[in-house]
Amino acid sequence: MTQPASPLRFALAGMIAMAVAMGIGRFVYTPILPGMMDEIGLSASDAGLIASANYLGYLLGAFAAAGAWAHGRERMLMLVALAANAALATAMAVTTSLLLFLTIRLAAGLASAFMMVFLASIVFSHLAAAGRNDLQAMHFSGVGVGIAVSALMTGALVLVGAPWTADWLWAGILSAAGFVAVLLLIDRGPISQGTASREPPLPASRALRKIIVAYGLFGLGYVVTATFLVAIIRAGEGGRLFESTVWLATGLAGIPSVYLWQSLAKRWGLTSTFAVACVVEALGVWASVGTGGVVGPLAGGVLLGGTFIAITALGLQAGRLLAPEAPRRVFALMTGAFGIGQIIGPILAGIAADWTGSFFAPSLGAAAALLLSGVIGWSSGPAARSP
Repeated sequence: MTQPASPLRFALAGMIAMAVAMGIGRFVYTPILPGMMDEIGLSASDAGLIASANYLGYLLGAFAAAGAWAHGRERMLMLVALAANAALATAMAVTTSLLLFLTIRLAAGLASAFMMVFLASIVFSHLAAAGRNDLQAMHFSGVGVGIAVSALMTGALVLVGAPWTADWLWAGILSAAGFVAVLLLIDRGPISQGTASREPPLPASRALRKIIVAYGLFGLGYVVTATFLVAIIRAGEGGRLFESTVWLATGLAGIPSVYLWQSLAKRWGLTSTFAVACVVEALGVWASVGTGGVVGPLAGGVLLGGTFIAITALGLQAGRLLAPEAPRRVFALMTGAFGIGQIIGPILAGIAADWTGSFFAPSLGAAAALLLSGVIGWSSGPAARSP
C-alpha cells in the first residue's frame, strides 16, 4: 500500500518549482533587461515586445493545459516544463536576435504555464487530502523566493563585472538545480477526484463581469512596473547594486504576501481586500517614478512584491465564489482577461517610454489602471466579498 505523502514536502516542492519557473523563469527578465538595453541596444519598445511574447506564451499555455487531455500525465508534463524552462533561460544567452528573443520567451511562457497548472493540480490535491490547505501560502511564496534569489544572483554578477549573458546562463543553472529538487520531492501525480464532468455555462452575473474586467485591468497595471522597474532605476542612475537591492526587496516582500493578504481577506472580504491591495500597489507604481532618490524605487519594489502575487490569488478566489459550479470556465476566462492585460501593458509602456523619453507617463497610466481595477472590484457587491 502506498504511504501517504507528506503535505509539507509537497508544499516545499511547490515553493521551489514556483521559484524556478515563475520567480526566475518568468521575472528574471526584469533585472537582466537594463544590461540587454545597454549592451546590445534594445529599445524600450523592443523590451516591451519581448516581455509581451512571454505573457502571450503563458496565456496560450494556460488555455492549452486546462483541457482533460493531460489527465494522468501531470507529473511528467510538469517536469518536462521545468526542464524546458532551464534550457530556454540558457538559450537567451546565445543570441542577440530580436526574433529569437521573442521566440524563446514565447516558448518560456508556454513552459511556465504548463508547469504552474500541472504543479497546482498535484500540490493542491495532496494538501487538500491532508487537510493542509493553509500550506498553499508556502507554495505561492516561491514566486517571491525566486525573485529574491535572482536579485542575489544578478547582484553577485555585477560585483564580478559579468555581462548580461552570464545572468541568463546562471538563471539556467539555478533552474536546473530546482528541477532536480522537484524531481526528487514530487514522486507522484495528483490525487484523482473522479471523472471530470462538463461544467454548466457561467452565470449571467453583473458582479462576475466586473471581477473579470477588474482582473484584466490589474494585469495591465501591475505588469508595467514588474517588467521595467529595474530599467527605471537604471535610467535614474541609481547604481547597479541598488538595482539588485530593490529587486531583492521586491522578492522578500512577496514571500509572506499571500498569507498576510489572505488573513486580511478573512476580516474584510475578498473584493474589499482586492481593492485595497490594488490601491497599495498603485501607490508603489507611482512612487517608483514620482519620488526621487533611494526611497521611491525601493518603496515601489516593496509595494509591488507585497501585493501582486496576493492580488492574483484574491481575484481568482472571487471569480470562483461567483461561479462555484464552473471553476474551470471562470479560471480560463479570468486568465484570458489577465493575460490580455499583461500582453498589452509592456507594449504600450515601451512605446510610450520611447516616445516620451522616460517611464513616467506609462507608470502613471499603470497606476490609474490599478486604481480603476480596485474601484470596479469593490463595486462588484457583497456577493463576491466573502472569502
